[in-house]
Amino acid sequence: MSVNFVKCNSVLITGTSRGLGLQMVKHLVGISERPKKIIATARNPATAQELQQIAKSHAEVHIVPLDVVNDASIEAAVQKVSSIVGPAGLNCLINNAGIAIMSDLNSETRDGMMKTFQCNTISPLFITKAFLPLLRAAAAVCDGGAMSVNRAAVINMSSVLGSLQLNWGEGAATKLHGYRVSKAGLNMVTRSLAVDLQPDGILCTVVHPGWVQTDMGGKQAPLTPEESISSLLAVVSAE
Repeated sequence: MSVNFVKCNSVLITGTSRGLGLQMVKHLVGISERPKKIIATARNPATAQELQQIAKSHAEVHIVPLDVVNDASIEAAVQKVSSIVGPAGLNCLINNAGIAIMSDLNSETRDGMMKTFQCNTISPLFITKAFLPLLRAAAAVCDGGAMSVNRAAVINMSSVLGSLQLNWGEGAATKLHGYRVSKAGLNMVTRSLAVDLQPDGILCTVVHPGWVQTDMGGKQAPLTPEESISSLLAVVSAE
């Protein structure tokens, strides 16, 4: 299954300074069927050295500062992205930025859970709201077309750890109460958005990248970032 974004004018990915977000950018610039505009956001772009190097050698990559839990930063990012995409709007928003605080029942704190919920659950909703005018503009350009990343789409990065059904037996071995709750909440946020935005022709869905060898996933994870993202983007870009 190949990755094909050639019909997609623009993709915005949050949290691209490292991990899976950075790997998405690396994969997209490495294929011929890439989007015309790849907008990579990071909380502190100046410290994202690998991302900066990619942008220097690929004119289609635009780096935009974005702190996903800061309303002023979100508003500034919307203005910047609007100037990049123009009247064509934004075709694909990938809410990738997220955190996981290592904890179990004994070590979990109210503050830790709130920080996780704010970043992983609330932020994707409000970022989607902020970029909605640009998503609607893109959907209108392709009015009548099938819902996909080629028209307008919101892709939220969830996790199997957010599954209620699978949180038993071996599936319950990983505790991370705050992270699990945040991803279960994200699944509901996405389902609600799917209902709300269907009349606009905007696709809303979640994807599970698998257990991946990142700072969050750890070296013991079975998937490399390359394996995870190549499969994930193939699913996302399928028509």
